[in-house]
Amino acid sequence: MRIHILIYLFGVLFYACNETGYVTISHAYPPIYPDYIDVTIPANIAPLNFLMRDSVEKLLVTIEGEKESIRVKGKNKVQVPLKKWKALLASRPEQTLTVTVLVKKKGEWIQYKPFNWHVTPDSIDPFLSYRLIEPGYEVWNSIQLVERHLETFDERVLADNNLTGGSCMNCHIYGNQDAALSMFHIRGEHGGTIVNRNGKLEKINTRTKDMISNAVYGNFHPTGRYGVFSTNVVIPELHTYGSKRLEVYDSAADLVVLNFDTREVISQPFLSDSTSYESFPVFSACGKWIYYCSAGYVPLPDSIRSLKYHICRTSFDPKNGTIGASADTLWNAREMNGSVSHLKTSPNGKYLLYTVADYGTFPIWHREADLQLMDLETGEMDKLEAVNDTCSDSYHSWSSNSRWFVFASKRDDGIYGKPYFAYLDSTGKAHKPFALPQLDQEYYDNTLKSFNIPELSKGQVPYDARDIEQIYWKPEALPVRYTESEPKLVE
Repeated sequence: MRIHILIYLFGVLFYACNETGYVTISHAYPPIYPDYIDVTIPANIAPLNFLMRDSVEKLLVTIEGEKESIRVKGKNKVQVPLKKWKALLASRPEQTLTVTVLVKKKGEWIQYKPFNWHVTPDSIDPFLSYRLIEPGYEVWNSIQLVERHLETFDERVLADNNLTGGSCMNCHIYGNQDAALSMFHIRGEHGGTIVNRNGKLEKINTRTKDMISNAVYGNFHPTGRYGVFSTNVVIPELHTYGSKRLEVYDSAADLVVLNFDTREVISQPFLSDSTSYESFPVFSACGKWIYYCSAGYVPLPDSIRSLKYHICRTSFDPKNGTIGASADTLWNAREMNGSVSHLKTSPNGKYLLYTVADYGTFPIWHREADLQLMDLETGEMDKLEAVNDTCSDSYHSWSSNSRWFVFASKRDDGIYGKPYFAYLDSTGKAHKPFALPQLDQEYYDNTLKSFNIPELSKGQVPYDARDIEQIYWKPEALPVRYTESEPKLVE
C-alpha cells in the first residue's frame, strides 16, 4: 500500500512539474476552511468540502484511502463527488485518509503538508435538525426549523414562522433520537407546544393558572410518556460587559413533569418556590432520575454575575409519575466558580454533557462558555480541551450510540453559531471536532443565519412546514391540569 501511495503522489508531482518544472514543498498545513485538518469523522458523513483561504490559481487535491483514492481539481474550492466519496468510505469503514493539497500561486506550484481524516465505523445518526435564526439581540425577522440529511446535502424545512404569523419557534428536540417522538414550542396568539408522537401532531397549552409560564426547556422520558420542563420568566437585556452583548436571565423558574397521556402537570414544592431558579431539566437514560440546573435567588439584574447554577438530581418514579421529595447536588457552582446550563444525558447512561460559563444561563453570548463532560459512574469531569475553542460552545445533543455529540460553536467569528461534531471513543476520549459539511464551500461565509439548538435523530420526522402551519392556526390548544402529588422515592 505504501508503494501505491508513493506512485500516486509521484504522478501528482509529475503533473505539476510538467507545467512549472518544479514543486516547492511546504512544511505548513494548507490554509483551508472549514478547519478539517486531522479530524475524526464517521463512515456515513457527507464529503468534507473545503476552500483555500489564500488566493490560488489552480488547485489539485488527492484523498488517498487504503483501497481507493479520489483526485479533485479546481481553482480555490474542493468539491468531492458524492458517489466517489461514498465508494471511498465504503471500501473500508475504518481507515485513515491522507489529504494532499497542491496549489499554483503566482506561477509556482506548492505542495502543503499532508493531513489526515480518521474514519471510524461508529456511525452518526443520519439526520440533524436545527433552528436557523439571525444572531440578533432582542429582535429577529424570520425563523425556520430545518432538517438536514448528514449523509448527503439534502435539506428540508420542518417549520417556517412566515407561515405562522411571524411567531417565535424554539427548542426542537427528540426523544431517544427518534424522529417519531419530537416536540417544539411555537409562541404567539395561536401557539403551543407541538408534540409529535408516532406521527400524530398535537398542540398542547402547557400552562395552567398555577404555573408562572408555559413550558420552556424540556426533555422526553425514555418511555415517551412524560416530558420534564422548566417554566421560566425570561428577561433579555443588553449590557456593556465586554463581549457579552446580550444577557438573558430568569426572574423566576420552576420545574414540572407533564404526562402526555393524561395531560397532567406534576411538581413538588421544592421545585416551584421563589427562593431558587430551576432550569434545563433532563431525564436519565434509565428514566428514574431528573437532572436539572438550580441557582439560589439573587437580586437581578444588579447581581447577575453572582447568578450561578449548580447541577442537581432528584428521583422520578415512571410507574406512578411522581417526583422525589429532595435533591442532591452533583456539581457545586460555588466550589467550581462557574455556572452550568443545557444538560444532556448520553443514551448509554454513562455521561452528562453540559456547558459552563462564568455566570448565568445564556452561554451563547459568553465567549468563555465551554462544554464539560461528567462521568455519572465515577463523578469525574472532563473539560474537553480537544473540543472547546475560544468562543462559545453550547446547545449540544447526543447521537443514539453515545459516540458522537453535536454542538453549536461560534469559534469562527464570535457571532454566528455553526454545528460541530465531536467523536467520543470507547475510552471516553474526545477528539477534535469538525463543522457540518456543506455542498457550497462558501456557504458559511455567505449565510446570515446562526444554527441554533442542533439535534440528532435516527430518521426523518413525519411532517413538514405545511403540517405545522395547519396545526398552528387551529383555534385552541389542548389544555393541561396541575397537581402536586405526594412524592415517592425511587429505591
